[in-house]
Amino acid sequence: MRKGSHLGALLRSGKTVFSSRDIDLLWGGADTSKNRVKLHYFVERGELYRIRRGFYAKDREYNRLELATRIFTPAYVSFETVLTRAGLVFQYYKSITVATYLSREITCDGQPFRFRKVKDTVLTDPSGIEVSGEFSMATAERAFLDTLHLIGEYHFDNLSPLDWEKVFELVPLYGNQRLRRAVEALYRQSQQSK
Repeated sequence: MRKGSHLGALLRSGKTVFSSRDIDLLWGGADTSKNRVKLHYFVERGELYRIRRGFYAKDREYNRLELATRIFTPAYVSFETVLTRAGLVFQYYKSITVATYLSREITCDGQPFRFRKVKDTVLTDPSGIEVSGEFSMATAERAFLDTLHLIGEYHFDNLSPLDWEKVFELVPLYGNQRLRRAVEALYRQSQQSK
């Protein structure tokens, strides 16, 4: 890569968050120690923002949902974050909740993140997952099922935003009869309240 074009390559990218690995690939260099020196230089000059160890952004206005799915991969935004956005729960949750291969709670740059472990077959299946720019997010139906599958008993404030046909299409993904019975009971409950 031409001298001086390293920062330009990052700024032209559609991403708002970069891992050290992304930067190594983008800069085309195998010499990661030189890349670390360049990154340090750009951070010191205020041309890049260091979010946490191994993660950088163009500035402080990066997409926090993108960061959430980049810390541990594969991952997608789900659970309360999606349920709140879709109007299934009315309570405010400060944490961004993410489905991934392990369970962790961390705070990064003042933003709490909650990572919940889902089984590999669920995590890697793209059904009910939408890719929005540089991150993946569950549909309301997938987040609803993720929550019931992982947490079990859960209070939903409003079930009307759900497309029940899509819910029933996604249920076999989890391979769980308890989940199927819970979904059927909630479906009957939602139909009675109409």
